[in-house]
Amino acid sequence: MNPNSLDTAADFQRLSLDADVQRGVKAAGFVRPRPVQAATIPAALSGRDVLGLAQTGTGKTAAFVLPILQRWQTRRRPGPTALVVVPTRELAMQIDAEARLLAKFTRAKTVTIFGGVSAGGQIRGLKGKPDIIVACPGRLLDLMRRGFVDLSGIETLVLDEADHMFDMGFLPDIRKILAAMPAKRQNLMFSATMPDEIRRLADKVLSDPEVVELSHSTPIETIEHALYPVASGRKVELLEHLLGDGDFTSAIIFSRTKHRARKLADQLTRTGHGAVALQGNMSQAQRDRAMKGFRGKRFNILVATDIAARGIDVVGVSHVINFDVPATPDAYTHRIGRTGRAERSGKAYTLIAREDAAQVRAIERKLGAKIERRVVDGFDARGEGDTRYSHAAHGRERAGKPGAGRGDATAAKKPPARSNTGRKSAQPSGAKNPAHSPTHSPGHSPRHSPSHSPTHSNRAKRPTSPEIAEKPVHSSAAEKSTSPSGAEKSPPSTARRRRNRSAGGAGAAFRRKRRRDRESGSTTGVAG
Repeated sequence: MNPNSLDTAADFQRLSLDADVQRGVKAAGFVRPRPVQAATIPAALSGRDVLGLAQTGTGKTAAFVLPILQRWQTRRRPGPTALVVVPTRELAMQIDAEARLLAKFTRAKTVTIFGGVSAGGQIRGLKGKPDIIVACPGRLLDLMRRGFVDLSGIETLVLDEADHMFDMGFLPDIRKILAAMPAKRQNLMFSATMPDEIRRLADKVLSDPEVVELSHSTPIETIEHALYPVASGRKVELLEHLLGDGDFTSAIIFSRTKHRARKLADQLTRTGHGAVALQGNMSQAQRDRAMKGFRGKRFNILVATDIAARGIDVVGVSHVINFDVPATPDAYTHRIGRTGRAERSGKAYTLIAREDAAQVRAIERKLGAKIERRVVDGFDARGEGDTRYSHAAHGRERAGKPGAGRGDATAAKKPPARSNTGRKSAQPSGAKNPAHSPTHSPGHSPRHSPSHSPTHSNRAKRPTSPEIAEKPVHSSAAEKSTSPSGAEKSPPSTARRRRNRSAGGAGAAFRRKRRRDRESGSTTGVAG
């Protein structure tokens, strides 16, 4: 860390910012810099490249917006001089809103560029020669190809949420954008995690950077997080219970899929909650309405997927609840970082089922510590939710069943009886085997029984219970044949019937021909 970094106990007056920029800081309500701001702003003001590894909600936006405004105030010129590249529309709008607030008393102009909406308004904004562009890579490249964006005058490049851009497949687009900018520029990169691809990109883009790392792999200290084991089928019930927490004011609930996010929001709405979904299939207007309603307290629950929620920055979220366990340890850190923002306290709960054990272990390995388990009375958590409990719970369940003693356990180990066809019997001990019952001939295989004859409509299922197995499938005497011993005989198979019909047909033709020959006095076809 830079030895000249700002002491967090000091205020922003120590930064020697331009008077108009300081007025914007005061209007935003900033008094003392956050740790990431104190560590990065002095280095950025001195012109150095910066690599900031910090979680969401730590104040990164002001950490790069203030140096950009200070640079612009000292050497104004027309056209864009700063480019901020972000992964999502929501994050672009949030950064733009904070930049406008901090630049309130300056003449700096900003414009946002992202997909999902008409490009007409963005093109008009670009024609007004903005000073700061906040953009998502896809739409930015599109407008660059169409000649509406000129990056030749960019002096400061910011890559925010770089790990998310990698996750979303934006690195090829980022490389194309880098190729369109001057080689000599200041680069500021911020990321909550540092995958190998992002590290290679940082090595290529940054020149002797000031590296600021603020415990990016562990949750913020102001967040209380815990795991709640629960049976998969009872997650919604447990969710309702957790939402009844006395400290609950608003929550972001994370779901793995778009369908589940929409369905869960509908379920919560029907039970009286103010819930709204945020997922990738929504139009930009729908997303804007959902976020505006959540920020404005019209809704107090936002059910979102990881992709849709990237970049969400809402102060005052009391709870984050992972309805589905995050797919990666990094996603866990990102999700729960949506609460406890701006140095406020927050709670993050994760509902875990038995099948989530591997993901939970991976998260705990990444964090380097066990996460607290909390079992709620009345939920079958110990039987399903945590693999540590499953074997003991199974033993208790068997102990409560009749015949679950040692003798039963021994009997369970005996190999199943086999019928004379070599198949495993589906009958429990003591039940009659239909293959040896009086209604079956010992000389016939069960395969040729009426229940398995292809000529009958109910041939699809074999009887599996004694009650069904002991009842003859067909009761019509016309459908049964009887052996000389009096035992019922199964009808022949389809192939045998076909052969019989073929043989019978040939014999009848021969007899008719012989009769005609006799009537005509011929001996053709008569033996002897």
